[in-house]
Amino acid sequence: MTELGLYFAKKSINRADVSRKTGISKTRLSELANNENTQLRVKELYLIALAIDEDPSEILNEVCKDLKLPLDKT
Repeated sequence: MTELGLYFAKKSINRADVSRKTGISKTRLSELANNENTQLRVKELYLIALAIDEDPSEILNEVCKDLKLPLDKT
């Protein structure tokens, strides 16, 4: 499960409702929630945030919490 999938589960978010509100297919939402190789687009993140009445930055922080800048090797 992806960080977005964990976020959906933690917040008890209904993907069918999100799909209906955003126009993002249920299949695409399932891929975003379950497949680590599926890339979340900024537009999708923003639409999801609007659909669940959350600040997009909260979702972004949760989804990208493991990202760090590479160490400078100079």
